[in-house]
Amino acid sequence: MSQPATDECCQRFDPAPWDEQQIEWQDKRFVKDRVRACLHIPLNFGAVMTRNLTAIAAANALPETMLILSDEISLWGADVYIAVAHDVPGATMASLSGTFLTKVFEGPYRNMRAWIAEFQRFVAGRGQTIRHLYCYYPTCPKCAAKYGQNYVVLLAQV
Repeated sequence: MSQPATDECCQRFDPAPWDEQQIEWQDKRFVKDRVRACLHIPLNFGAVMTRNLTAIAAANALPETMLILSDEISLWGADVYIAVAHDVPGATMASLSGTFLTKVFEGPYRNMRAWIAEFQRFVAGRGQTIRHLYCYYPTCPKCAAKYGQNYVVLLAQV
C-alpha cells in the first residue's frame, strides 16, 4: 500500500459505496487478530495493526482497498479482520461469506449506541435480522480530525 504524498496515512473516505448497501462476499480473506480493550476502548490497536500490516506487506498481500473490520465481542477486547489479497504465512486467517447490509454514520464515537439502534431499525426495515455486527472505521483518528469527518460503517451479516 503506497502512502499518500501528504501527511495523512488514510485515504479520504467516500461514504457513497458503503451507505445503505447490500454486499455479497464469498470467502473474502482476512488476517484475524485480537485487540485488548477496556470498556471498548482499544489498548493495543496500534501494535496489533503494525505487526499485521508489516506481515501483510512482506507477503505482498496488501489489498487494492484497505478494509479493517472490528468485531466488538466484549468490553475487554475485539477481534479485528484485515482484508488481504491472499493468505499471509504465519498469520491467523479467516474468511467471511454471506450477505451484508451496510450503513454509514458520521460523528463522534460516543454516538455509537444511537447508531447501532438506528442501524437495527434499518436492517429490520429491510425485512432482515442481524446475525453478526461488524464495525468498519475507514480512517484513523488523526486523519478523521484532519479531514473533519469521522465516519463509521456498520455491517450486518444477515
